[in-house]
Amino acid sequence: MCGILAVLGCPDDSQAKRVRVLELSRRLKHRGPDWSGLYQHGDCFLSHQRLAIIDPTSGDQPLFNEDKAIVVTVNGEIYNHEKLRKSLPNHKFRTGSDCDVIAHLYEEYGEEFVDMLDGMFSFVLLDTRDNSFIVARDAIGITSLYIGWGLDGSIWIASEMKALNDDCEHFECFPPGHLYSSKAGGMRRWYNPPWFSEAIPSTPYEPLVLRRAFESAVIKRLMTDVPFGVLLSGGLDSSLVASITARYFAGTKAAKQWGAQLHSFCVGLEGSPDLKAGKEVADYLGTIHHEFHFTVQDGIDAIEDVIYHIETYDVTTIRASTPMFLMSRKIKSLGVKMVISGEGSDEIFGGYLYFHKAPNEEEFHRETCHKIKALHQYDCLRANKATSAWGLEARVPFLDKEFINVAMSIDPEWKMINRDQGRIEKWVLRKAFDDEEHPYLPKHILYRQKEQFSDGVGYSWIDGLKAHAAEHVSDRMMLNARNIYPHNTPSTKEAYYYRMIFERFFPQNSARMTVPGGPSVACSTAKAIEWDATWSNNLDPSGRAALGVHTSAYEQQLPNAIGVANVPAKIINDIPRMVEVTAPGLTIRS
Repeated sequence: MCGILAVLGCPDDSQAKRVRVLELSRRLKHRGPDWSGLYQHGDCFLSHQRLAIIDPTSGDQPLFNEDKAIVVTVNGEIYNHEKLRKSLPNHKFRTGSDCDVIAHLYEEYGEEFVDMLDGMFSFVLLDTRDNSFIVARDAIGITSLYIGWGLDGSIWIASEMKALNDDCEHFECFPPGHLYSSKAGGMRRWYNPPWFSEAIPSTPYEPLVLRRAFESAVIKRLMTDVPFGVLLSGGLDSSLVASITARYFAGTKAAKQWGAQLHSFCVGLEGSPDLKAGKEVADYLGTIHHEFHFTVQDGIDAIEDVIYHIETYDVTTIRASTPMFLMSRKIKSLGVKMVISGEGSDEIFGGYLYFHKAPNEEEFHRETCHKIKALHQYDCLRANKATSAWGLEARVPFLDKEFINVAMSIDPEWKMINRDQGRIEKWVLRKAFDDEEHPYLPKHILYRQKEQFSDGVGYSWIDGLKAHAAEHVSDRMMLNARNIYPHNTPSTKEAYYYRMIFERFFPQNSARMTVPGGPSVACSTAKAIEWDATWSNNLDPSGRAALGVHTSAYEQQLPNAIGVANVPAKIINDIPRMVEVTAPGLTIRS
């Protein structure tokens, strides 16, 4: 991942302003430690902090077309860039960078080219011929992006809000799948897939169609000129990513350049479910496996850094970001610059444990649509920023545009959990890769129970966080929480603790408004809590809050007094289970 910052339409084009833009751009240097670039044209500044993955020697940014009239600063990867280059035979490319195609596509097609890009991206394109510009973000919001407005009439664009929060009167998240055009004077949605309307699809389930679509999504993400690996927690999603990568890795350019054996990475507390399952899958696939251990205290010590980098006070995001943040630092220290990860599967297939209680296929499907549309505020934000904090890039094949179209066109009746028919959570994905002749994974891994990342690294991680927060947030503080934090009022001591840290780094009202709120159980939307009356008394984003579903569920709690924090729940059974095909089982993502 790279870091971009653009200041557009700024009436101050002085040297002092240029120095200020450079200063703010350096706040993003962790995202791109390999090179820095700044381009100024009149009242517009485009800066870039580069993490070099494709064409490290000549792909420095900003990028230009032939006569340098079109200027682009990009954060992302364009997986179909070679095909796009071939479709532009009359254009001369300056570099081998995958992002070099953007300026030339704009020359050829104007503002209507964005949907031609297959990849993850955020970019600002300046047309110096008329001083117009466009800004675009990828379909799902895999790359982070913010937009802000200055009192002087300037528009600011940045990969992280820390680069613009001090200089903008107002700022907000740039919406995924959207394009801002200075000519049109506003936003429009360029990403309009069939599933976006939330109409119930009716395409029959074809296991091989789903399998091929996902294999294609993984294979295209093997495009790299630097060492890479896979995040492997031992759950379904990360294990499938690792299995497919291992199958097709040998024939890639990266294998020829860096060696044909795949590296895999896992993080957890000593004895955690992930470490055990991750090693088993790594042994099965024959990867060079790296285990990283951390303690609860290690994680607690990193919380402030995590909140600064992740830019959220959402409880589940911080819980899951911390081990990923620690692991990313270790991975980068080994010389690896890119990893492939398993985010997005649970949203697409209804993999969270609360989907057990979906009352019908209509509500099941709508909930998956809502979850995908919100990914940029949760798992995409975590995966992007926890890795980028250390100059590491994360690629997520489950969020491939073509794969999402295939998966979301399946009649949701096939995705529903039906124990009588042997269909457990994400059964359609498991079945697609249940190949007896050429197995992708061991059976018990293919049907392992769902563990959310913050649970799978070790159950005592969340319990330790709750205990730590209880030491720093008093009952009296909680009684006044609504007055101190009227927006998204923290309902637990853990949430209050994170909020205090966030507000210290990002005190602006715009900053607190970028974070979603509302009740949740096991990562559900607020609407899905209605599926089970007992959940309203046990609101916690951990999968163990899915009472009656998770094999190590919390005991059911009585309602708390209004304004008083939740007490860390006692765990009924702290032993991770391996679940057979007929049992309720799900995955972890890594």
